[in-house]
Amino acid sequence: MKPPIGRDTKLCMSLSGRPGNAGSRLHNRLYELLDLDYIYKSFSTTDLPAAIGGVRALGIRGCAISMPFKEAVIPLIDRLEPSAQAIESVNTIVNEGGVLVGHNTDYIAARSLLARREIDPATPFLLRGSGGMARAVVAALRDSGFTDGTIVARNEEAGRILADEYGYRWRPDMPDQGGLLLVNVTPLGMEGPDSTALAFPETLIGACAIAFDVVAQPPETPFLRAARASGKTVISGAEVIVLQAIEQFVLYTGIRPSPAQIREAVLFAHGTTTADALALSAD
Repeated sequence: MKPPIGRDTKLCMSLSGRPGNAGSRLHNRLYELLDLDYIYKSFSTTDLPAAIGGVRALGIRGCAISMPFKEAVIPLIDRLEPSAQAIESVNTIVNEGGVLVGHNTDYIAARSLLARREIDPATPFLLRGSGGMARAVVAALRDSGFTDGTIVARNEEAGRILADEYGYRWRPDMPDQGGLLLVNVTPLGMEGPDSTALAFPETLIGACAIAFDVVAQPPETPFLRAARASGKTVISGAEVIVLQAIEQFVLYTGIRPSPAQIREAVLFAHGTTTADALALSAD
């Protein structure tokens, strides 16, 4: 039985521009299943330095970092692990006795999903975005052997730097013809003001083979709905967020849940669509 909340209870949290409930439900369900004296809560902030100062001062064990804070948080912490240092992006902070250590589990999740789907590295890709999550996905593509890629980013400086660093092309707008693998790493389609936005034109979606959207809320974005309707292979942001969250859970607690425990927590947090997709990708 999970211990009652008390003075020894460890707090973990997340910081996001648009916080949701799924991550909290996933972590808290795993704490229950494993009888761990932890609690997880999501937050947003308009004062990132003060929020990170609170993580340090209050002894908060772990903090997940989401858009738009993944790069801005780096000067506020003490040390980067290789997963974050290599791509200059942090999605996880672990408080090691007052020393804040940055990790990146987005990279691990993206590379794992590319491998599970057995996507041929010769597949040309078109990726939209240039922020911290884009850097994690681009690094995963590069390290998985993908050599033919184009990054679409309106921010020329960020887009060019990202493309040049990983050996891909950059352009500011959508081409007439896209890659067989389309990857959205922007907020387009996310719950909120961009919820109805389509990340790629319908012509490009119709011509692709694989649609990969990192947006997790909602699990089915307009981009993924259009891709499914055209019979494309789909990788959802809900899958990414589950896999990276499990790696965060391990970093915070030192315990790796069993596949059965993970599936039960995913069903509780996300429902059958994500749980089934994860099961299929692991086959």
